[in-house]
Amino acid sequence: MKNKKITKTNAMRMLDKQKRAYTIHEYAWSEDHLDALSVLEKMSQDAGAVYKTIVAVGDKTGVVVGVIPAQNELDLKAFAKVSGNKRIEMLPLKDLEATTGYIRGGCSPVGMKKAFPTYFSHHILDEKSVLVSGGKRGTQIEISPADLIAVAHAKVEKITQEKDE
Repeated sequence: MKNKKITKTNAMRMLDKQKRAYTIHEYAWSEDHLDALSVLEKMSQDAGAVYKTIVAVGDKTGVVVGVIPAQNELDLKAFAKVSGNKRIEMLPLKDLEATTGYIRGGCSPVGMKKAFPTYFSHHILDEKSVLVSGGKRGTQIEISPADLIAVAHAKVEKITQEKDE
């Protein structure tokens, strides 16, 4: 039986270059189910927490990246404050690939075209491992939070809306 060769993405190449350990998880995807909750359903519970990458634009800093648990929502007001902005809005989807080098459903916080200010939800500190997009649809990278934070040169902040708030 032949092993399937995995095409390396920018995210994987960056992790390899920095000698960070990670595991690749592949899953079947469809255009109708590219959201993080759909990915969460496809991944096994013991594979770690699935995180989604959100790209936004601040009125002062320009492009900023938020990485939050799949089941949470970004708190735009908190995200603006921690990133040094008064206002923040989502990057238009039509601009995602030109800005980051990634497409919807395959946007990784690692290996973007430029190093944008990146913020992880404080929830990441509670995880043993996390899953983020591997840089293409149908691929997730499982990695330790410490390695992911270091490679992304990220800050950890409270940027999600809590369910009880």
